Amino acid sequence: MDKDINRKAMLEHSASGTTFAGQLSFLRRKYTRSIAGADVVIAGVPFDSATTYRPGARLGPRAIREASVQLAEIVEQSFPFKINPFQSLAVADYGDLELDSGYPNQIVETVENFAHKILEHDAFMISLGGDHFVTYPLLKAHYQVHGPMALVHFDAHVDTWPDDGKRLDHGSMFLRAKNEGIIDVEHSIQIGIRSYSESDHGFSILDAPSVHRDGTQSAIERIRQTVGSTQAYLTFDIDCLDPAFAPGTGTPVAGGLSSAQALEILRGIGDLNYVGMDLVEVAPAYDHAEITAIAAATIIHDFICLLAIKHSAS
Repeated sequence: MDKDINRKAMLEHSASGTTFAGQLSFLRRKYTRSIAGADVVIAGVPFDSATTYRPGARLGPRAIREASVQLAEIVEQSFPFKINPFQSLAVADYGDLELDSGYPNQIVETVENFAHKILEHDAFMISLGGDHFVTYPLLKAHYQVHGPMALVHFDAHVDTWPDDGKRLDHGSMFLRAKNEGIIDVEHSIQIGIRSYSESDHGFSILDAPSVHRDGTQSAIERIRQTVGSTQAYLTFDIDCLDPAFAPGTGTPVAGGLSSAQALEILRGIGDLNYVGMDLVEVAPAYDHAEITAIAAATIIHDFICLLAIKHSAS
């Protein structure tokens, strides 16, 4: 299909039918692997074999898509932006990566190759996890296109525990990425942290108590000062939120950010130089009334709106 025709079809695609029926895709976007002309591609990475406590994030992409349907209904006037992001952005849902769980040693190569297929179309990739280890191969794929990136990392955990370059562990992969030169540590920042580590490994850390104490505007300013104009990859572990707002996750930690705090911070850093984004660790088996999945879907929805605002301004 001609790239311009395909893009036009994505722009004109609209959600139809009732919110509680129909085929699921994120925000009811066109479900397709013909992504020539797409500005943004949503893709699921349903892998959770690197979890260290409660499994179940492999079902996260499905839950996030399901939770997004009500947001799709009101997209003509997306709150609080008062825009329809799909008037300027051609967005497609690529579906999920197919994994053979019998070969966990192939996960890095498999995810990296999957991401390459999307990035070679010059599309902005938004990935739905899956446990947080999937960010490592996603970063590797983005590095091949963009070079070193600042990491804007929302999480309860630093994920920089000791790593020998071989561990299949969702708590150590950012130290590996730093050691491999994938992450520009000087301009990277971790937000919402409430776990101990003997070293910050050069990352700026904005822990949850400081956000509660100093407020969201202070956090926004700190993030913007740290990242600056450096190209950045945003990774959002849903356990950055307090379990009151995100119970459906594998390693919940009390004292985290509220949904309102996280969304306000995200909206305040929307014009950073992003090159990729993922949201991970939604484990619906531990969720209640879709609280966690709704928070996740809203974070991604708002991020897409921020991309649309930047796209319209360029």
